[in-house]
Amino acid sequence: MDKLNDLKYEGYTNEIKHREQVDLIREVFYYQSRFDGKTIVFKIDYPIINEPHFGQLMKDLAMLRATGIEIVIVPGATEWINEVLKEYDIESEYKNGTRVSTEESIPFIRMAAFDVADRFMTALTANKANAVIGNFVRARGMGVINGFDYQHSGVVDKIHAEPLQQILDQGMIPIFPCIGWNAAGKPYNLSSDEIVLAVCQALKAEKLFFVTNSDGFFKNIFQLPEGLVMTSDDRVARLSLEEADEVLKMNVDNEDNDLHYLKLALKACRSGTERAHVVDGRIEGAIIKEIFSNLGVGTLIYGSEYESIRSMKSDDLPEVLRLMQPLMEAGILVNRTEEELTNTMNDYVVYEIDGVVHACGALHDYGEGQAEIAAIATNPTYAHLSMGKKILTYLVEKAKKNSFEKVFVLTTKTVDWFEQLGFKSVKLDSLPEKKKVLYNHERKSMIFSLDLKNIAALPKSR
Repeated sequence: MDKLNDLKYEGYTNEIKHREQVDLIREVFYYQSRFDGKTIVFKIDYPIINEPHFGQLMKDLAMLRATGIEIVIVPGATEWINEVLKEYDIESEYKNGTRVSTEESIPFIRMAAFDVADRFMTALTANKANAVIGNFVRARGMGVINGFDYQHSGVVDKIHAEPLQQILDQGMIPIFPCIGWNAAGKPYNLSSDEIVLAVCQALKAEKLFFVTNSDGFFKNIFQLPEGLVMTSDDRVARLSLEEADEVLKMNVDNEDNDLHYLKLALKACRSGTERAHVVDGRIEGAIIKEIFSNLGVGTLIYGSEYESIRSMKSDDLPEVLRLMQPLMEAGILVNRTEEELTNTMNDYVVYEIDGVVHACGALHDYGEGQAEIAAIATNPTYAHLSMGKKILTYLVEKAKKNSFEKVFVLTTKTVDWFEQLGFKSVKLDSLPEKKKVLYNHERKSMIFSLDLKNIAALPKSR
């Protein structure tokens, strides 16, 4: 019997690999359908142009446009403007973080800004994507501030949203150089960061991407609050607005450029953009991986609900059964039918990430002040996100709120996990009479119990 169970478990691990491939394909179709006709704005740092994968990045953006996603590009140009001004021996002064664009320098700034935009358009055209560089921004001068004249340095006055949307409706990709004009035709040098926030707001963009040439939000670079969702390589996977605020407070003296983009992401989300992403553009396929996967390769900042634990609905049954099936075949979970799940639906909760169910669990009332936590199943691709523990914690809290004195679990393969979380091994006699009758003696499940009267929270698993 033990050898049979081992074979079943080996089959389960092989099934995981197959499921990962299938899940990836499903995620791609899910997100492509979700973002069809939606607008995604990309702020791309200038150094990315010189990366080996720049051509592939433009190919990926062209592909996204071909699938029906509306793409807007705002390239950074600071480094190239610096090079051009240096080549022509024109000094560039900064005042309070703003480049002072003089009468002498503005023609060269315009030339450099449009040169960068043209490189993007050329690369997109090479991938059969129609792109256009246009006068989409009305600007106004910063004027004189505290006695200092900023000359041709300006701010965004208005985004011409109607003609811009017409261009998007025609399947084209608009590109924004960091130049705007006032009503009289006077040019101003604008911040690409300011442009990208204004474009997101004007177009009601679904997503904003900061494609950078920096490493990203890794544990060894930043001070981070506890409880953040991390990836297996210690990258911050996602941040709520409140968590992002906390990261900024804890790293106030850190000058890493990613924190600058985190501040911009917060502004965008608080102005109506649902989600912003900070990704390392030096990684090949970074944008595709970030858009079409729950995990991605960057850090997501979200203003709308992204993940939650909620009661199971009838629509969730196929996905819940799919999560359970390999575990049932491996003998890790007891077999359950769709009819059985339907009859006990009120006992179940699911863990949802971005509208997709990735874990489940149940709390069954067996009387005598005891409830069973059962049917915990998670998508193995997301094992490092600790969804199983989050489901378990949720069910323990639910049991406490419903005045249960104890919760118990029956397990054959996850003994160590439950012990680490504070559960104690108990005998069959300790179970409620109703559960004793149902106990499967052939399965020989071990029984663990947690006393709810003297526990404030589950301990951290090691």
